[in-house]
Formats: sequence, structure tokens, C-alpha cells
Amino acid sequence: MAFTLRWTGMTTFLATETRVQLHEWLAIGTGSLVQAALLVFVWVLDPTLLPLTVIGAMVYSVFLIGQRVLNEAAYIRIDHKLNELYHASPMSPESYFLGMSMGILIAYTPPLVVLFVILEFLYPMSLAAVGMLILALLAVWAFSSSLGYYISTLFTDMKTIWPYSSLLTNLFGIVPPVFFPLSLLTEHVAWAWVPALLVPTSSATALVEAVAGMPEMGGLTTTQYLVAGGSLALEAALMLLFGIYWARRTAREA
Repeated sequence: MAFTLRWTGMTTFLATETRVQLHEWLAIGTGSLVQAALLVFVWVLDPTLLPLTVIGAMVYSVFLIGQRVLNEAAYIRIDHKLNELYHASPMSPESYFLGMSMGILIAYTPPLVVLFVILEFLYPMSLAAVGMLILALLAVWAFSSSLGYYISTLFTDMKTIWPYSSLLTNLFGIVPPVFFPLSLLTEHVAWAWVPALLVPTSSATALVEAVAGMPEMGGLTTTQYLVAGGSLALEAALMLLFGIYWARRTAREA
């Protein structure tokens, strides 16, 4: 069968998921505490790095959406067993997966808007940089949401999911150069940019900072642009296609 998307029930489920998430305003607020704390630390220690930290905070926030998808999908499936009802309805599996992911993205957009306003105050962005920022954030969302949805289907107990959620957050959001410039790595290990730019979060951050022309970033070479842009686009596209495929597969198994 041709790999074509079916949108049955998409609008309704997206609206429902958005409304459910917006009712959890406390979770939306506390989801930005780590980013806010890091911004305070950078402001105290080295205010010149604040613009880079804000961009890193935005990328990190979008990656956390995938962890929210992981928890939400697992909660629906394990605790409420509503996924069986959804899959038995006329709604298509990809509408279930994408509707959930997009609904959570919409609900968690307000903190991103606040961070963007702060960024514009600290370092006004050009139109090209804003465009790159939007594309990079969407790519990170596609990768993270698909990964989170896939992992949510591998467990039968919510308690076993939480450690993996924390592990992914640290591996993709804290360890790579997301909250600090890539140049800090290359100062000590010249080839360190290769694995760093193969990680979606750090490649997205590096691309936005380079296009924005932030001096602390040090810029990217043509090869680094190609590696960062190519890996980010490829990983986002492949993970999104895999997420849709996996949603269809798990729907048939439900």
C-alpha cells in the first residue's frame, strides 16, 4: 500500500488534546523551570552568553514536548486504556499520533513565545535567523515526538518509563552543546563538532546561532552547515515517518 496519510478524526483529536493540555497549566509552567534556572545562572556568571542560552532553552523546551508525548501516550494506553477505544473508532492511527503531538506542541507554545520575546530583547534576530529558528524547532519537535511515542509503546508500567524519559532529556538536552556554544568543544577537541552536529538538538541550536551571526558561536564552515542541516532534516523526516508507521503497526496490534 502507498504510504499516504489519512486525516480521519485529526481535527477533533487535536482540539481535544490541546484542551486537555491547557487545563494542566501547572505542568506547562513547571516545564520551563530548568530553562529559567539556567538563564539565571548564565545571567549571573556571564551575561554575554544569554542569547545563546535562550536559543538553547527554546530547543530544549521543544525537545521536552517529545517526553510529554511519551508520558501522555503511555498514560492513555496503560492507565486509561483509551487507545483501544481510539483505534476502534474511525480515527486513523496517524491522526491519533500526530493529533496528540501537535496538540501538546500548541499547548506548550506560550513558554516558547516568552523566550522568543526575551531573545528579541537581548539579540534582535534577522528574518533569515527567525526562519531558521522555526524550521529547527519543528525538526526537533518531529524527532522528539516520534521518539517519545515509540518509546511509550514499549512498556506496560508507567514507573518503568520515567527513568528513560529523564535519560533521554539529559542525553539530548544537557550533555551536547545546546546551552553552551559549539566552539567550547572544538577548542579542546577539533573533531568534536562531528558527533555534536549529528545530535538533533545541538545541530538545531548551532544552525540558528550561526545564521543569527552570534559572535560567541564562532560560525560554521560549509561542511559543518551541510552536516548539521543534513543530519537534522534527515533524522526529523525519518523519525516522523517511523512514528507514523509505528502508530499504524501498534493500532493493528491493539
